[in-house]
Amino acid sequence: MEYQTPKGVRLQGALYYPAGYESGKKYPMVVYMYEKLSDNLHHFSAPTEREYYNPAAITDHGYFLLMPDIVFRPREPGLSVAECVGAAVKKVLSAGNVDPKKIGIVGHSWGGFDTAFLATHTNLFAAAVAGAPITDLVSNYGNHHWGSGIAETDHIETGQQRMEVPIYEDLQAYIRNSAIFNVQNMTTPLLIEVGDADGTVFFHQGVELYNIARRAGKEVVLISYAGEDHGLSKKADQVDYQRRIFAWFGHYLKGETAQNWIANGETYLDHQKALKR
Repeated sequence: MEYQTPKGVRLQGALYYPAGYESGKKYPMVVYMYEKLSDNLHHFSAPTEREYYNPAAITDHGYFLLMPDIVFRPREPGLSVAECVGAAVKKVLSAGNVDPKKIGIVGHSWGGFDTAFLATHTNLFAAAVAGAPITDLVSNYGNHHWGSGIAETDHIETGQQRMEVPIYEDLQAYIRNSAIFNVQNMTTPLLIEVGDADGTVFFHQGVELYNIARRAGKEVVLISYAGEDHGLSKKADQVDYQRRIFAWFGHYLKGETAQNWIANGETYLDHQKALKR
């Protein structure tokens, strides 16, 4: 599919139909984000529980799956996401196959940044899942990629964040493109996933958004996987995370009964028992 941003940029997105699609029926939709993903259109996805954002698993669960292209304006990474993804979603909705009240978003790492920003800055989405997200460009600016020892200053200015200048030269840009500074207006239920040994995105970024959102009385759950890095490597953790993603979307997009960990929380020890099972 093709669409155009409010800035006039022409983009493409890959739209996957749910298994057993029936014409005339409205379906929920999940939007998976990173940067440009439309070139994955013909990439075969074998269903598996170990790839927690598995496209085939998402469509098998009865969701449309949208992978939109995102292009980033300098110093406006968050606002760029809102422009591009918002335009893609509206284009899909114009076809009439997707229920506008049942759209979820999910992403990991830089896609987690996208998800956290949209969850706190838009009201288009009924549920969100942010894996290993960057949530605060201000606090993250002085941090490290702990796995490599590279300072975040370089990554934020010249890498994916595209902020171009140090924080002290354009503080307001860092603030307006960070999820945490608009938490008070958040309406999207958000599931945050972190590995507490993450060497790429310091896991406190997820904790920071979780604590502030909880203080603001928002619907937010944090799940932390002990000893895991930027991506989950243990089979039990991979399977557990995917099941929780579908439980989260199942509740908020399909009206399924909320599992206990969603409704009441879950202790670390109870989570470890669940992983052993």
